[in-house]
Amino acid sequence: MAAVELSKNNKDRITTTPAFNSFKNNYLLVYSLMMVVETVDLDCIAEVDGIWCRLGIERTEAGDWLQGPYVYYLYSQYGFGKGEIGQLFIAGFGSSMLFGTIVGSLADKQGRKRACVMYCIAYIMSCITKHSPQYKVLMLGRILGGIATSLLFSAFESWLVAEHNKRGFEQQWLSITFSKAIFFGNGLVAIISGLFGNLLVDAFALGPVAPFDAASCFLAIGMAIIFSSWTENYGDPSENKDLLTQFRGAAVAIASGCIQVVGFCAFEGCVGIFWPSIMKMRSQYIPEEARSTIMNFFRIPLNIFVCIVLYNVDAFPITVMFSMCSIFLFVACLLQRWLMVIAEKPSKHKTGHH
Repeated sequence: MAAVELSKNNKDRITTTPAFNSFKNNYLLVYSLMMVVETVDLDCIAEVDGIWCRLGIERTEAGDWLQGPYVYYLYSQYGFGKGEIGQLFIAGFGSSMLFGTIVGSLADKQGRKRACVMYCIAYIMSCITKHSPQYKVLMLGRILGGIATSLLFSAFESWLVAEHNKRGFEQQWLSITFSKAIFFGNGLVAIISGLFGNLLVDAFALGPVAPFDAASCFLAIGMAIIFSSWTENYGDPSENKDLLTQFRGAAVAIASGCIQVVGFCAFEGCVGIFWPSIMKMRSQYIPEEARSTIMNFFRIPLNIFVCIVLYNVDAFPITVMFSMCSIFLFVACLLQRWLMVIAEKPSKHKTGHH
């Protein structure tokens, strides 16, 4: 019996099949389990030389949903200074930058399912290293985490697209899986994971390493599902090119959309300026004794809003979405200015008093 996927309007109904729904739900379960773990670590923050720096490769949605708020705290509990902690975060970013493209390319040749399993293994090992106070062990964990990050944002999507086409599903049904993966994996899971991580550390007093142990369990469950229900697929065997040739082809493809590339680079540059600024502001205004709790508390309305927007994303043209973002940023700018004025008043009062 066919099933009906509903969009925002009845006229946009899409009729699917039970086979597709089973395939979609399987992927959504695995993807959500992976995002519980991975996106939390991409947004980790480190207070380096007094400045809160966001050192990750995925700017978004990704957030410290389970482990993130406790990474810096865990390293500081082991007795490391700001400089050493900064180096640990940079190691994760650098390993993803250096090895990410290579690992992603090898996934096409060696198998996407195998690459997804390797992601789980690499990240479980990364989580295990958090139990060690030795700097070299923690550094190894950050490197493994960086490699795993690259696998998540390449192997899983590649497997999904290839498997979707191999099973003969309609091309338009692919958008259903992607939209629900964003809604559940990057939206709903954010709220649940943030609350769960806070529960483990604060309510149960299990310590800052507890979220990493929980992450390992989620990874193991996801890996078991992959092993038992996923089939292997590869890149196009007719395109059997070496790694250098693949890089050269990618560079040529990028060069043929130069204006868009410049626009995207400008956007990413603005994002890069924004995150260190907002993290520094948090370090100034959020009290240290309740930092994790307050950050998770404000993620609740934030992620609820994200879920609402994502669920209704088809109802608005892209121009409307960007206009909304511009308006929100303008309002945030005004509020930031107001906050600066409020913060300056006590200091002026103290100066006049002396």
